[in-house]
Amino acid sequence: MGNELAAFSAELAAITARAGDAVAAVHARPRFPSSGVRWHPGVIVTAEHTVRREEEITVTLPGGKTVPATLAGTDPGTDIAVLKAEWDGPAPANAGDPAAGNLALAIGRSPDSGVNATLGIVSAISGSWRTWRGGRLDRYIRLDLTLYPGSSGGLVVDVAGEAIGMATSVLSRIAGLAIPASTIDRVVDEILLRGHVARGYLGVGLQPVELPDHRKGLIVLSVGEDGPAAKAGVLVGDILVSLDGAALAEPEDVQRVLEARAIGQSVEAAAVRGGELRKFAVAIGERPRRS
Repeated sequence: MGNELAAFSAELAAITARAGDAVAAVHARPRFPSSGVRWHPGVIVTAEHTVRREEEITVTLPGGKTVPATLAGTDPGTDIAVLKAEWDGPAPANAGDPAAGNLALAIGRSPDSGVNATLGIVSAISGSWRTWRGGRLDRYIRLDLTLYPGSSGGLVVDVAGEAIGMATSVLSRIAGLAIPASTIDRVVDEILLRGHVARGYLGVGLQPVELPDHRKGLIVLSVGEDGPAAKAGVLVGDILVSLDGAALAEPEDVQRVLEARAIGQSVEAAAVRGGELRKFAVAIGERPRRS
């Protein structure tokens, strides 16, 4: 048993060392750095909530060298920030496919202590999940391990050393999460293309209601001035029952439709007004970004 434990311990150390070659320390906030992962040549991803300035950002690479980095863009909804920096290190290994109960390592880096790791398990996993910040993760991957102050933005790997995703401590109020590799790929591509992630919106405030015939719907509580819904003729008090043919019971149903459509695309909204069904052609707008 002693030899088996020693071999397991040595393997964890080897995985940490290999994964750590793709992890840097990111200096983008006061007091202490976060971690970042070399995702593509010249591209580093880190946790958006740890980026507190847009200029004078630097990263400390595995060899101890510190280089300047520029901020390509951020997506608060998924807690992803994209940096550009000269770094010829390796990219993470192919993404793994974790299951609940699998062991997981969160790999970070400190300019003082170097690579660091924390061990735990994937405690829960499910399908597509909307964060409280308004973004969407392709999978919900909850971690049962300790995320220290500099761990956010670090690389989460399985015991084969394959990348599960990037560690974050802010998207869930109960535990740390791994932002899936597929989500990172999607967000990085859009940020490199346009500098931010565009999200569709209708410009309405909604609340679930039940109609007299027991159908579900969303009553319009507010309509943004000059927003897409206002321009289409939607009024406060209208009850939306479908969008682009999809039934509406919760506000999240609207977001699911919008995520599958392009900004500027027209969708048909069906609403009950004064007991009559009305239809509106609404051009999807781009949700204003928080300054």
